[in-house]
Amino acid sequence: MSLSVVIVGGLHADARRTAVARLLADVPGSVVLHHDLETAPAGTVVRTVRDATGLLAAGEAPLVNDCACCALREDLVPELRRLAQDGRTRLAVVELWDSVEPKAMAEVVTAGGLTVTGVITAVDPALVLPYLGNGDDLAERGLAAAATDQRTVADTFARQLEYATVLAVADSPEADDEDRELLSQLHPTARQVPIADSRPRDGAEGPWDAGRADGADGVSTADAADGAAGGRPPAALARAALAGFDVEAAAAAQHPACALLPAEADAHGVATFVWRRHRPFHPERLYAALEDVTCAAARSRGRFWLADRPDTLLHWDAAGGALCVESAGPWLAALPDAAWDMIPPVRRAAAALDWHPEHGDRCQHLVFTSPGLDRDGLARLLESCLLTDAEYAAGRDAWKRLPPAFDTLLEV
Repeated sequence: MSLSVVIVGGLHADARRTAVARLLADVPGSVVLHHDLETAPAGTVVRTVRDATGLLAAGEAPLVNDCACCALREDLVPELRRLAQDGRTRLAVVELWDSVEPKAMAEVVTAGGLTVTGVITAVDPALVLPYLGNGDDLAERGLAAAATDQRTVADTFARQLEYATVLAVADSPEADDEDRELLSQLHPTARQVPIADSRPRDGAEGPWDAGRADGADGVSTADAADGAAGGRPPAALARAALAGFDVEAAAAAQHPACALLPAEADAHGVATFVWRRHRPFHPERLYAALEDVTCAAARSRGRFWLADRPDTLLHWDAAGGALCVESAGPWLAALPDAAWDMIPPVRRAAAALDWHPEHGDRCQHLVFTSPGLDRDGLARLLESCLLTDAEYAAGRDAWKRLPPAFDTLLEV
């Protein structure tokens, strides 16, 4: 019997635990593997394995290079392989510790030769805006995964949310229409599964018939994924956990050059504003406006270019009032033709959508999502940071002589 692996993460711990408990209850032969990084200051990471009835095993993994997250990576695949070789486990639910991001773990599991069938982030809609607005360092909250961990609550939560293809949404009485709309606009392509809707009715059997001929524990994960389980449809969260997950496609959807960014939207007091231009930014004027642009929305992301760095694709990633700007390599238009054969098709397709006869794929593509978003004011501010007609007409050689205002941010 092959082992399916689903990764469940998220800083909203109560929602995460509810989602995990739901999977254990709904999928016979499932176990949850969890590494608790809270014990890292003592030099170890505590590993537990449990099923719906309780604790099955516990152990410790030593830190690797004083990094709890590194210890998790080193210990995770061997433990999953042990479960696979045991032959009794149908589904391994990897419950990530609070601040661990699912992307790295999904890639580790896949590289280890195991099959990730789902990545789920559990969310309480009422907490989305508070967490997106929390600029505290993880270390200040006791959530750092290593001594060198410089992430914030906001940017960690944003990445957890946007990488997953499934959001397990808690039944939150405190959440209103604005909260739910914000969640939908932040990740419009995700499948949202209300955790409460996954529960079987009182007195009813679970979604798998334990009396089926293919085993006392129920049906195979393949049957579950196909929705054929004892004549009854499997629970929604279980279906999502077993539906399949493409690690390469998920990575491409997050890469700055070809990220699948949200589209324009406006509902229930929440708006998403998409700003696209083909003229470069003046580095000094944009740098002077960074605080105002960053604080204009709860979340903003995308790619942009500066006049003094015409060949460099820059990544914009902002949450919690903090901005991260990084180089994401060259624009495709800056590469020789011979190099294009080595570029993944998804990257070439994304470049084609933005292609300009003069500048190629160089562009400004920034997306802002927030309640109470001032679209017009933000658009005026961004426009004021572009090169003027006279500056643009001066040409690329003149652009490169502009003051390199972003050197500090880019650690040049």
